[in-house]
Amino acid sequence: MEFGFLLDMDGVIYRGNQLIPGADEFVARLRREEIPFRFLTNNSQRTRRDVALKLCRLGLEATADDVFTCAMATARFIAAQKPGATAFVIGENGLAAALHQNGITVVDDDADYVVVGEGRSFNFEMIERALRLVEKGARLVATNLDPTCPTDAGTRPGCGAIVAMLEKATGYAAFSVGKPSGVMMRMAQNELGLRSSQTIMVGDTMDTDILGGVGMGYRTVLVLSGHTTVEQLRRYAYRPDYVIESVRHMPEELMGRAAALAGVR
Repeated sequence: MEFGFLLDMDGVIYRGNQLIPGADEFVARLRREEIPFRFLTNNSQRTRRDVALKLCRLGLEATADDVFTCAMATARFIAAQKPGATAFVIGENGLAAALHQNGITVVDDDADYVVVGEGRSFNFEMIERALRLVEKGARLVATNLDPTCPTDAGTRPGCGAIVAMLEKATGYAAFSVGKPSGVMMRMAQNELGLRSSQTIMVGDTMDTDILGGVGMGYRTVLVLSGHTTVEQLRRYAYRPDYVIESVRHMPEELMGRAAALAGVR
């Protein structure tokens, strides 16, 4: 069996503004041996070009085509459900740009969807407007349900925390597109051009990366360079296929077979 990789970012490739030791060598090998991969992120704030620029500044070779964000997945999902839809957006530029690129018009009133992502620029007036739009029939969509978001300054409320206010107030549950949802996972897999049995999900979080990978039938690799610790693993009914310190320690059996997929071996 040959493989390609879906790679979570924060905690796997970098922490804050520091590259995780060995991540650059790992990504360089993927490129050198033409092993298919995508960087996968549940952060909707930045465009894929912005994410690629951050990776380059950290010392990795990266292009926008290497990146797949939950904002992109959300926009593609809505465009497939209702082409030419309108959306009221709580979020940042990365989300708005993805929606525009998929033919979705951002509006303040009479929206088909209320779409919620991460951000620091929202206010309670926007929450009130979103509430009233959902009450009028707009569908509530979240880019992800992560309750918190790590930053260089510390933890802040994530998309899931913002969405929770609207869910509680409206009585409607949001449809979440980001990890661990199969919607985003399948879209990213399709970009690799691989079957589920050929896809490896590498992440540092059991509740999103590994849960999503297990649900899709991927091989899963938990790295201990980020969020989850070995002690926390016993809490979960599901387990990753591999537990390693960091991507520097990626099992050679996976790397070798992935290279075979690219015709290198």
